[in-house]
Amino acid sequence: MTEVEAPSPVRVLIVDDEALIRSGLAMILGSAPDITVVASCEGAQALAAVRDERPDVVLLDIRMPDVDGLTVLRRLTELPDPPYVAMLTTFDTDEYLGEALRLGASGFLLKDTDPEILVRSVRAVATGAGCLSPSVVRRLRHPARAGASYQASEAVSALSPRERQVLAYVGQGLSNAEIGARMHIAVATVKDYVRAVLTKLGVANRIQAAVLADRVGLVEEQEP
Repeated sequence: MTEVEAPSPVRVLIVDDEALIRSGLAMILGSAPDITVVASCEGAQALAAVRDERPDVVLLDIRMPDVDGLTVLRRLTELPDPPYVAMLTTFDTDEYLGEALRLGASGFLLKDTDPEILVRSVRAVATGAGCLSPSVVRRLRHPARAGASYQASEAVSALSPRERQVLAYVGQGLSNAEIGARMHIAVATVKDYVRAVLTKLGVANRIQAAVLADRVGLVEEQEP
């Protein structure tokens, strides 16, 4: 997806089976001047809420008792103009993460994410940049088959040194602004690098690029 400027305010829908989780997230996000929580609901009401409220971002629990989060994600991505969807996860839902990535999730957030990081992540998702943390990236790592590992290494080796550096920072979950600050380049230049990296790697979004970077060990190489 091409990154754009975040809408203002960012309209957010929270979908979770636990009312306490919904109210907590709504309170945190509602404190940000540029974010509006337009609704919160359980999974069974998610599709209707999206149609009624037209959110920019949906925070979607990956596992719910009334309806599976992956089923909701699949239905949302089939809409004519789907919102960006970030999956709400816990460390005991690892088996669902890879499928959510395949279905087009724009990000993964742990339910106990720091409030400041949560707000920044929602803003990033609203631009199409996606969001993830290094801990989630490692849980998204697929067991490396020899062929898959070789293909990933081949794809990364085709990148320029600067593109490899950008990919490593993407793998760490850094935003474009954070990457620009570390590399001492403009955010617009970072966007150009990210776009080139996604094209060369043949991946759909920076979440998939981050998983690939971690798989080939590029993230560890870049970490201080």
